[in-house]
Amino acid sequence: MAEDLFGYSAPDKKKKGAVVKKKGSSIAKEIPLAERLRPQTIDEVLGQKHLLGPGKPLRNAFENAHPHSMILWGPPGVGKTTLARLMADAFELPFISISAVLGGVKDIRDAVEKAQAHMDATGKSTVVFVDEVHRFSKSQQDAFLPHVESGLFTFIGATTENPSFEVISALLSRSTVYVLESLKEEDLEELLSRAIEREYPDLKVTEEAKKILTGLADGDARRLLNALEVSATIARDRKQSTLDKDFIRQTLPASIRRFDKGGENFYDQISALHKSVRGSDPDASLYWMCRMLDGGVDPLYIGRRMMRMAVEDIGLADPRAMEVARGAVEIYERLGSPEGELALAEACLYLAVAPKSNKAYVAFSKMKSFVKKNGTSPVPMHIRNAPTNLMGELGYGAGYRYPPDEPGSFAPGVKYFPDDMEEYRVYHPSDRGLEAKIAEKLKRLQELNRKARASMNAQKDNEVSKGE
Repeated sequence: MAEDLFGYSAPDKKKKGAVVKKKGSSIAKEIPLAERLRPQTIDEVLGQKHLLGPGKPLRNAFENAHPHSMILWGPPGVGKTTLARLMADAFELPFISISAVLGGVKDIRDAVEKAQAHMDATGKSTVVFVDEVHRFSKSQQDAFLPHVESGLFTFIGATTENPSFEVISALLSRSTVYVLESLKEEDLEELLSRAIEREYPDLKVTEEAKKILTGLADGDARRLLNALEVSATIARDRKQSTLDKDFIRQTLPASIRRFDKGGENFYDQISALHKSVRGSDPDASLYWMCRMLDGGVDPLYIGRRMMRMAVEDIGLADPRAMEVARGAVEIYERLGSPEGELALAEACLYLAVAPKSNKAYVAFSKMKSFVKKNGTSPVPMHIRNAPTNLMGELGYGAGYRYPPDEPGSFAPGVKYFPDDMEEYRVYHPSDRGLEAKIAEKLKRLQELNRKARASMNAQKDNEVSKGE
């Protein structure tokens, strides 16, 4: 592996209990399991098939020897740092890692000096990896620009935040943005098996324990390996040769254990939050939300659940609820914790006090079942599209009445269902919130339709009588 120019060499992943030493120092530290299992080739990287599969963008970059500046955007523990290191390895370039949380302008200046020395000696660029790049200020990000433009740096930024908001446009325009996804269940299972086989071959891990560990990971490889390492270390100290579900839940730290997706507690608290919102109890809703945050659940998971509540339980009784929930998630994505959590709390309270209706949800479910059962029917001629003269001559769109030209922007009597089908009404608005007004309007329009169709039927009957 390429050497880190700040004085650290990559550990030998093949040796159990490997240690890393800073040059000129006698301090040694055991390498964490997640570091020992860091992939050495792109073929060992789990997940990200949309980027690393055959013919995909990053795979092509590696295979065609084409290093380029990029932003790796994705949740924690999905391989951002690994991909940066592998790129440096693949092209035999020096690798400089800077943490935007701990680093500053001095680190950038040091990187420039070392990269320039390498450029002068070899004519090649240096891979400069900036972890949590969104934590750097605008001026700090600006400091990279001339070196990216000159080719001194092959810049790789890693971020968990939307780079459109958090990375300056000049740097963004000079980089390719790759979106990484959380690891899927099968990826985590493969990683867990790999870790047990390589590092803990004498330790038996039951299938139930494995499911708990992968559930705890929530798509994060580092979280999975850390949980396994903690459990395995405790098992070794206690001279226990088996990890089962009870041992896992008893030994893992409370911050991890409290939101064990393999246990009932996780889903019980989500259910409590959802039902408190549905039951219009703002205080209980806020209580359960805070319980979940305190237990270490991902705030964005709560945000996604609230978007579902807005759609499923509030619906058209207050359509603004969807915007409030989505807005809270976007604010959290920009601010992070703890500031962004207030936006989620406000959304939680809004949803709790909003009028509730599941009529849209019920209507959608019924219509999906109806369509599946009844198959397809031709689109009526009067509402077909007629983009060509031929289609117009064939009767497409003939007789269509344009509602905005009609009184009240409504064309009474017009049927929009297929000609061979009875109108199937599934949406019945509630008497709550905006839906109460929707119900009044639909009732008025349906009455206009009834009168217009009665008049049209009477006219047809008269024409038939005259014809006879």
